[in-house]
Amino acid sequence: MKTLYQKFETLLQNTTSNFKRYLYEEVSWESRMIGIIGARGVGKTTMILQYIKENLDSKKALYVSADDMYFAENKLFDLADNFYKNAGEYLFIDEIHKYTEWSRELKNMYDAFPSLKIIFTGSSVLDILKGSSDLSRRAIIYKLQGLSFREYLKLFHNYDTEVYSLKQIINNEVKLTNVIHPLPLFNEYLKQGYYPFGLENEINLRLGQIIVQTLETDIPQYANLNIGTSHKLKRLLSIIAESVPFKPNFSKISEIIGVSRNSLDDYFSYMEKAGLIGRLRNETSGIRGLGKVDKVYLDNTNIIFNLVGDKSNVGNIRETFFFNQMRVKNEVISSEKADFIIDNYTFEVGGKNKQQKQIEKNDKSFIVKDDIEFGYLNVIPLWTFGFNY
Repeated sequence: MKTLYQKFETLLQNTTSNFKRYLYEEVSWESRMIGIIGARGVGKTTMILQYIKENLDSKKALYVSADDMYFAENKLFDLADNFYKNAGEYLFIDEIHKYTEWSRELKNMYDAFPSLKIIFTGSSVLDILKGSSDLSRRAIIYKLQGLSFREYLKLFHNYDTEVYSLKQIINNEVKLTNVIHPLPLFNEYLKQGYYPFGLENEINLRLGQIIVQTLETDIPQYANLNIGTSHKLKRLLSIIAESVPFKPNFSKISEIIGVSRNSLDDYFSYMEKAGLIGRLRNETSGIRGLGKVDKVYLDNTNIIFNLVGDKSNVGNIRETFFFNQMRVKNEVISSEKADFIIDNYTFEVGGKNKQQKQIEKNDKSFIVKDDIEFGYLNVIPLWTFGFNY
């Protein structure tokens, strides 16, 4: 355990707190068991280290990564037992999905150590969601999304801006005091600003590795699929990336990639849970999330540029950004007359020359335009929707 503590102290010393993710203030850190899930690279590890450094006595806390070599010969439960008996109070476990039978051991730890607070993270959304059923009465599960445009401005350019509600955004109240022209920064964000590691060099290489690992390892392991399935998943992802935007024709796609209709439904579900795609549903179902799938997008615009580069369809990019940014705080569904509906407000997304022919001219219908700096009446700049979280 001495080695684990040494690694923990080194990480704490190198953790800075000048930027915190939006979820930091929303987590109920004092709960007995917390799970933080999300795609690889969105900042889960940094967030929990920041909390430890700013709020806890490091002698009463311990951070470990579940893929550490220590666990090749030691059980997680035994570590928790030793830590608890030595007056430990907060145990942070990163990459929990890489530990065999993690769900069962967390359950046993929760029951055996009533005053121990356990916070775990997982980069594989698939495994966490699969195992969390055993922990449904014990753990509070939070999902961390990638950077909003607002967060990007802070992390990449040190511009401080506040969060705006949907009502404030549609009233054109978003103000940037330190940014004269937001569009160049917005275009940069679309290409490389969704993941915190975009600050580093070779973002496309690292993001490409994340995509491949998800398709070749995470999904096959989760669904007990053979390795050959990853080629079909890659083909499906490529079809979505090149679409304008993608309205699924299941019969045609099943024929193209050589799988049954039922298998195709499963593939879409796996990729959505893994954080590679987002599915926009209609309003025919009264139960949230169970409507018919109307459109399928890649999860975020950085993935679009990684997969198809400058061949990316601009309409697809615009709609992907809107859906990605607004789904964190809102239920977003498809519209028969426009692109999106949120809280009975209708949104049609397009370029600066977009006309209002497709929507009704009332106080609940809006044109969202790319390539404009300022809004007017019911016309709203696309970039302002990046300030909702």
